[in-house]
Amino acid sequence: MASKTPPRAVVTGGAGFIGSHVVDRLMKLGYRVLVIDNLASGSRSDVPSAALLEECDVADSRMEPLLAKWQGELLVHCAAQVSVASSVRDPVLDAHSNIVGTARTLQAAAAAGCRRFVYLTTGGALYGEPRYLPCDEAHQIVPLSPYGLSKWTGECYLTLLAPDSMVWAVLRLANVYGPRQRADGEGGVVSIFAKRMKSGLPVEIHGDGQQTRDFVYVGDVVDAVVAAMNATSSITVNIGTERAVSVLELHGALSAIAGYSKPPVFIAPRPGDVRHSQLAIGKARRELDWSPHTTLEAGLAETYAGMASSVLESQAVRRRRVPTQ
Repeated sequence: MASKTPPRAVVTGGAGFIGSHVVDRLMKLGYRVLVIDNLASGSRSDVPSAALLEECDVADSRMEPLLAKWQGELLVHCAAQVSVASSVRDPVLDAHSNIVGTARTLQAAAAAGCRRFVYLTTGGALYGEPRYLPCDEAHQIVPLSPYGLSKWTGECYLTLLAPDSMVWAVLRLANVYGPRQRADGEGGVVSIFAKRMKSGLPVEIHGDGQQTRDFVYVGDVVDAVVAAMNATSSITVNIGTERAVSVLELHGALSAIAGYSKPPVFIAPRPGDVRHSQLAIGKARRELDWSPHTTLEAGLAETYAGMASSVLESQAVRRRRVPTQ
């Protein structure tokens, strides 16, 4: 009796922070996975060897033939420019990645007959300065940065242009953190804090530290992706924890895990950042049967442990590369 052909999936940005975790889970579920990533911020080392990696920008015209050849039934769109500050400095680059890239990916997926499309977008930068907290999906959309606007525009393209044959899910994410998050950029406050604490360096906080965020662990986000890709109808939902955590509270919790005692250094606020962000997740609970399971303390401990091990691995790689005489 012939064996069943494994299902096929495409993960854009699959060499990046969230995307690589999605790839890992899909492969555990038995999918063959095509990763499409321009490697601007992703890492080849985070892509499993059994996955196929195509180095390509999602805004490139090669997307359509790539997806047509692969014939995946599921596409998870993680590729994005994710920095608020970068979007303020260069809104054209942000729009190219997040608007043109999403439109191109959707167009290519539709042409290839893809039946399911999961779009990872922002909740924290979407609703602007909230009229009420936590923000539910009915809250007005008033982004304060080009990043929030570009991600919202991508969402609009999906809801407008997806064919009737495609079931889509929009996941509006809170502030995601966890292992593999880059610490050399601006968007991952947890990884930035952890790296500096690991190195014994001062930790900088923009503003007074009283601004709040809804921090959700990457493993819980991947659970939401799996729930969304099995949904029976198209849906838009927030994915977060409904817990507001101040940046000072985050600093204290991570300091306790790292054994770090230096006080934070306060610097100027960043343009485009909202003061408070907290997402209501009742709709995800009801319609996806999804809830976060990782506490902030447990997630921070996993993140810090992962960063420590990656530092050791990098040191080992550097030692192996030293030529012998």
